[in-house]
Amino acid sequence: MTYAVAFRLESGLVFAADTRTNAGVDNIAQYKKLSLWRQPGECVFVLLSAGNLAATQAVVSLINEHLSEVTDEEITTLYTAPNMYRAARVVGDAVREARRIDGAALEASKLGFNTNFIFGGQIKGERPRLFQIYPEGNFIEATDDTPFFQIGEHKYGKPILDRVARADMRLGEAAKLILLSFDSTLRSNLSVGMPIDLVIYERDAFDVTREKRISADDEYFRNLSGAWSDALRQAFAKIEEFDV
Repeated sequence: MTYAVAFRLESGLVFAADTRTNAGVDNIAQYKKLSLWRQPGECVFVLLSAGNLAATQAVVSLINEHLSEVTDEEITTLYTAPNMYRAARVVGDAVREARRIDGAALEASKLGFNTNFIFGGQIKGERPRLFQIYPEGNFIEATDDTPFFQIGEHKYGKPILDRVARADMRLGEAAKLILLSFDSTLRSNLSVGMPIDLVIYERDAFDVTREKRISADDEYFRNLSGAWSDALRQAFAKIEEFDV
């Protein structure tokens, strides 16, 4: 399993995903679940994936395969999409193609075609946009009312996002909030594990210069986790006890 989350803000986009996969308690490994495409000065795209690893890797491979088919003018790729909606359609079409190829076999094995994606970025001429793409290839877009998406093991990290997230947050604030969401998830779910891949995209930059892999010994993350635990204990202690 995995946990991935992304924010669409007025000032840009923030993406994060863990790297743990497991096929049982004795078969745990690490795989990057954050894919990045860019043409500096023109466009930037980030894709987060959760679900069956072979199926999600197949989708990424199909996207890359289509990018190499530069002579086929009938195929829209990420780099030829005129806007982010059409770029999201490219990802959704790749999901449907992968499902057409492997879906029946996966359904027959009772695993199912279990894939979910968060896709976002910016194409020159429009603002940054963010989408959640479902196993069927359809998708929804983030709004000011709901500026974030989560996929994978999201239930433990969702409460703090619901309470604090705002579309007008600074990029650093959103990154802090995302990491606190990960801290809550890591404490409660062993199927999610570090390191965490983090990308911060600044609006109209059309390149990614702020990318980091956060490991278990990262000083900022350790301090963040400790400070949050202390703050929660202090807040709990200040609330009046329930009188039976």
